[in-house]
Amino acid sequence: MTVLSVESLAAGYRGVRVVRGISFSADAGVIVAVLGANGAGKSTLLNAIAGVLGVMAGTVRIRGEEVTGQPAHVRARKGLALVPQDRGIVRRLTVAENLRLLPRRAGAAVDAAIELFPALGPLLSRPAGLLSGGEQQMLALARVLVLEPPVLLVDEMSAGLAPQAVERLFGAVRDVAERRRTAVVLVEQHADLALGIAQRALVLRHGEQAMWGTAADVLEHPEVLESTYLGGTR
Repeated sequence: MTVLSVESLAAGYRGVRVVRGISFSADAGVIVAVLGANGAGKSTLLNAIAGVLGVMAGTVRIRGEEVTGQPAHVRARKGLALVPQDRGIVRRLTVAENLRLLPRRAGAAVDAAIELFPALGPLLSRPAGLLSGGEQQMLALARVLVLEPPVLLVDEMSAGLAPQAVERLFGAVRDVAERRRTAVVLVEQHADLALGIAQRALVLRHGEQAMWGTAADVLEHPEVLESTYLGGTR
């Protein structure tokens, strides 16, 4: 079942299109890796899908319903969750207080978060701003995942993290996709990490769609990734 559909999408800033002509879909239980060099438009695409950034052309649909002109909070209520690159946590609040901000019973949110990430348990009373990068990313993911969204958008989850933390977080995302049938769109600079858990892949180059297919297709055509990250033509 397709839960997220993007067709001919264009978005950008101050009238300048950063991404254009992007079309892809995400099915329940499937992880889509969005790959490309810095400046390729990956975060712009994710923000446009989430409603944080306006769409200049094209459509976005959640479970068949068009949401293109709707604001971010409306899309969130319809099941689209975003973990932004800055993680979206309140740093002056404790871990427990961050979780209690969620629109579900406070105790249930905390318990569900600890079930997802047991390492958060001993950190409940610690201010989020004092957590390590990996711990902050765990909290950011937990805040979203306890709401059990049908669509999860994650922007640069591995940025600045130690390999052990990255492995734990990627494992959690894979588990959520498999067990909860969540559709995941994962923007990632490190192609090898993303393709290790994704089933589908979208490759961007200079704001345009260089390739859309299975993760295996991308792995079988390394020249596409090479030209995307290093420049030149395919």
